[in-house]
Amino acid sequence: MLTVTPSIDPAVAALAPGFRALSVVVEARALKHPESGAHALARACEAVSAQDVPWADAHLAAWATVFKAFGAKPKRTPCSAEALRKRVLRDGTLPAIDPVVDLYNAISIQYAIPVGGENIAAYNGQPRLVIADGSETFDTVKEGETVLEHPEPGEAIWRDDTGVTCRRWNWRQGVRTRLDASATQMWFILESLPEMPLDALHEAGDALIAGLQAMMPEAKISKQLISAERL
Repeated sequence: MLTVTPSIDPAVAALAPGFRALSVVVEARALKHPESGAHALARACEAVSAQDVPWADAHLAAWATVFKAFGAKPKRTPCSAEALRKRVLRDGTLPAIDPVVDLYNAISIQYAIPVGGENIAAYNGQPRLVIADGSETFDTVKEGETVLEHPEPGEAIWRDDTGVTCRRWNWRQGVRTRLDASATQMWFILESLPEMPLDALHEAGDALIAGLQAMMPEAKISKQLISAERL
């Protein structure tokens, strides 16, 4: 079974006491039901508009506080979950993009939790959550072209041995490790703060796994709870 061993730098852990996450590793197989991703996304959008989870506001507010702690401006660059949910509350829905992306976006929207999905086969070394010194490279797209930029010194980033894979903790993912349904090795990280109950975190992870199993029944999937105290 494929293994992924993420690590959290103590300097990042100090920004968010009680931070914990679920790491979900997938050896993907052929998609038997790709339509299930778009269906999950539509259900999640309806759920947010109709009846929200009770921890949503407190959890997203806690993420905004963490972002401010490392110098980000959450109104301009909010955590990924808040950005998705704002779009849903404004437009009523999100367009389908890719079966796997639709599924993990659905979990993020429904449970008010940042969820990252990565093509772990594109990684050089293991994922690391660290404080940037500003020299790291990050590949992104501007005006249709792939460009390299650098994080701000002091910014919380996910990275591997090559460079940044996600800026401002979970705000924007890079191009190099971007995930879609064609990937054969997938890694998901569901990131929570204490304002989200631990059982809700596990529920979100189980919902993601159930969705992946419905989409690709022969996939091999493992789940691990991680926290700053353990890494």
